[in-house]
Amino acid sequence: MSLLVWIMIAIALWHFTVFLPDNFWGGIVGAFIAAVIGAVIVGVIANGFAIPGHNPAHIKQVLIAIPGSLIGLAASYAYGTAKGPVQA
Repeated sequence: MSLLVWIMIAIALWHFTVFLPDNFWGGIVGAFIAAVIGAVIVGVIANGFAIPGHNPAHIKQVLIAIPGSLIGLAASYAYGTAKGPVQA
């Protein structure tokens, strides 16, 4: 259940990327993937390299996902900005 919470929080935060310039690596889809992967990686690390079982998720799981997805979004934005625009 916690994995679902991490992914849902990442998707919720990803929606706010519409207010930023599209400098993400891979565009808006790249930002989506970066947010989800960042939230899952930080969530797994914070829980001792395990995904909590079927017990109801606690508020701790929500708070773990927020910095993870923001780190993923920041990394994608920084890499996309450094790489420059894609030439069509």
